[in-house]
Amino acid sequence: MDTYRAFLAIIISFVILLGYQYFFVGFDQPVAVNETTEQSVGETTQPATMQQPHVAAVVQATAEVASPPAIPYDRTPNDITIDTDLYTAILSEDGGTVTSFVMKKQRETHDKDSPGMQLVKTTADQGFPLQFTWGSAVGSRVLYDSDVQSLKLSADKSKAELRMQADAGNGLVVERVYSFDNNSYLIDLSINVKNLSNNLLQGMPQLGLINTRFEGVSSPANRFLFGGPAAFVNGELQEVNADDFEDGPKTLQGTIEWAGYEGNYFLCALVPKDGAGGSFTMQGTDMLARTQLSGPIDTLQPGMEKTYDYHIYYGPKKLKMLQGIGYNLDRSVNFGWFDVIAKPTLWLLNMFYSFCRNYGVAIILVTVLFKAVFWPISQKGMKSMKNMQKLQPKMVKIKEKYKSDPTKMNQEVMSLYKTYKVNPLGGCLPMVLQIPVFFALYKVLLQSIELRHAPFMLWITDLSAPDRLWIGFDLPYLGGLPVLTLLMGASMFLQQKLSPTTADPTQAKIMMFLPVVFTFMFLNFASGLVLYWFINNLLSILQQVLINRDTKKTSATT
Repeated sequence: MDTYRAFLAIIISFVILLGYQYFFVGFDQPVAVNETTEQSVGETTQPATMQQPHVAAVVQATAEVASPPAIPYDRTPNDITIDTDLYTAILSEDGGTVTSFVMKKQRETHDKDSPGMQLVKTTADQGFPLQFTWGSAVGSRVLYDSDVQSLKLSADKSKAELRMQADAGNGLVVERVYSFDNNSYLIDLSINVKNLSNNLLQGMPQLGLINTRFEGVSSPANRFLFGGPAAFVNGELQEVNADDFEDGPKTLQGTIEWAGYEGNYFLCALVPKDGAGGSFTMQGTDMLARTQLSGPIDTLQPGMEKTYDYHIYYGPKKLKMLQGIGYNLDRSVNFGWFDVIAKPTLWLLNMFYSFCRNYGVAIILVTVLFKAVFWPISQKGMKSMKNMQKLQPKMVKIKEKYKSDPTKMNQEVMSLYKTYKVNPLGGCLPMVLQIPVFFALYKVLLQSIELRHAPFMLWITDLSAPDRLWIGFDLPYLGGLPVLTLLMGASMFLQQKLSPTTADPTQAKIMMFLPVVFTFMFLNFASGLVLYWFINNLLSILQQVLINRDTKKTSATT
């Protein structure tokens, strides 16, 4: 039974530390697509758009749709700058696209001179987001005329509009109206398509995004977590891995509340209104994804027009902010199976931060609170392990006496447990009960944008980055000295020394080796995670010391 308990403890430990990588990617399997198009990526005619589905641009047999205006245009497209308190965006008259979107309250890196976080990381050759097409009648390259060249929003002028109009060259006139709010990352986009030709025309509204990863794959934020196309379809969040569309476009269909591209900390999303989106198509690779939100086919009689309305969100995945916006955008903050525990934990973290204004201190307070909640359970488990230690000499005698009769030996051992009222699994059960809370807290500390570039104290200036103290020269593999991680390993070693051990020296050595393994595994973890584990170890040490002291007092009185 001792061997069973020892190996059970080891298995649980490795499940927590190694298994979390799988869990943090997400328990949900990649969604099955409802429709698969056979067109390959290389067959697209424009780098910024997808191959358009077959749509009859003109119903009359004798009519033909004229081609979009030739490239280059007869004039140089202008850039329009939108400046708000939250971001600076640049829109181009070339296709009405967004060529730059820099957030002012989030930086690219932790460096003091780092520029604001750029959410549009594609080049002109790759294409830019928010291209609009209407079947083959309105191509992706359309030159717009804008009514202003810049917009400056402030507290005095909190809202403004940008109007852009283009002649598609085939009797269709397209007008875009962007509505900006100084206090929100949410942008309204209204696109009006008017048929001024003498022909009946058909087309499908399609609004596209082109995204690369917001932070490199080597970033701790992206190493184990999802980054790619996502959509809230039919009441469920669906995150699609690049493996599902590397060989060709994939399409999701249904009731789409929003669709776009997400990273660990940021989200680019399109919210269709009034049925403007019924399918979401993806293609590309892990590093560059082209997505397109499409609506149903519409028919325009001569002189008729149709308006398509969207909300556009480019901004941080901050849970409270997204909940305030609505449209289930908050579901992009995905904690997986532990969502029911993780979101209240995030609320606690932000609540403590509102008082102490330091997320490192907030992590400590949350850890203390969780430890207090589980204190009685842990206390019972530790006492059970202590009682098991007392029985070790008796168990050794039983095993020696009945070593040739395993059945009789197990009967005597179970009788011993029953006589002294000891549960052999009592020390492991509390650990098992705490695993869901453990994973939930880990999810929160790893995924929450609140910890991105958040300082703690001294050398720990970014709780989302690994702990490193610069000592004047680079250490191989590490760079700086992982002081907090080493302290965590030392605390775990001390905790093992204080905990009850089995009489088997081999098992004891295995358990004492675990702190070394854990220390190496934690070297590249975010310092916020290491801080949590370190504080939890210190509290466990305190609890074990109190139990050992009570045990000595009890032994002295008896």
